[in-house]
Amino acid sequence: MNNLLLAIADISKMATDDYVGFTFFVGCMAMMAASAFFFLSMNSFDRKWRTSILVSGLITFIAAVHYWYMRDYWASFGESPTFFRYVDWVLTVPLMCVEFYLILKVAGAKKSLMWRLIFLSVVMLVTGYFGEAVHTTGNGPALWGLASGIAYFVIVYDIWMGEAKKLAVAAGGAVLKAHKTLCWFVLVGWAIYPLGYMAGTEGWYDGLAGLGLNMDVIYNIGDAVNKIGFGLVVYGAAVASTSNSPAEA
Repeated sequence: MNNLLLAIADISKMATDDYVGFTFFVGCMAMMAASAFFFLSMNSFDRKWRTSILVSGLITFIAAVHYWYMRDYWASFGESPTFFRYVDWVLTVPLMCVEFYLILKVAGAKKSLMWRLIFLSVVMLVTGYFGEAVHTTGNGPALWGLASGIAYFVIVYDIWMGEAKKLAVAAGGAVLKAHKTLCWFVLVGWAIYPLGYMAGTEGWYDGLAGLGLNMDVIYNIGDAVNKIGFGLVVYGAAVASTSNSPAEA
């Protein structure tokens, strides 16, 4: 109770013009609301979709918790909570990759696909963290960024043209439609992260900060759109699939 009261008091001290802190708070509330929605809707679907909806809820719930701590970090230090953000990503992004496997199980997707996507996403994030927060001078950001980018593009290839794409085509219907939409999230929605990486590392596009562009705001909005959007796509596929099949006992 005391922690809750302190948190509420801290919010009341937020400057009215602190738009960065505001996006942290709104992002937290939006993803917490999405989690409640996904968790409460699980039993409305066939068993084969419940795990997918559960994972959607876990993604937004984990993000909501981290956003609460990131907002507090920002309010206390006025600095980008890079470490907390990467901890959030290293937990939620692999789960987003798991969603591809879960919706493609109907077409015979194997666990090897899931583990490959998880591995690539972890490589992408760990190397990105080293380049943005550890080796931040000289050629460090470029080399670590290159490694992160390679892992990202392998994921993009796999879901757009590789094994995942073939399975989605074989499944057809709501699964294929959902897969295509999730692919666009990865290709377009996830593009904000390498852009933010370049804007936040010396010698790349760090001059963007001089234009009044705060990457935390872009990250916060992008995170909410990507994570909630991912879940809503899966939810839509579950609705379409369940409405076209007899209810399970």
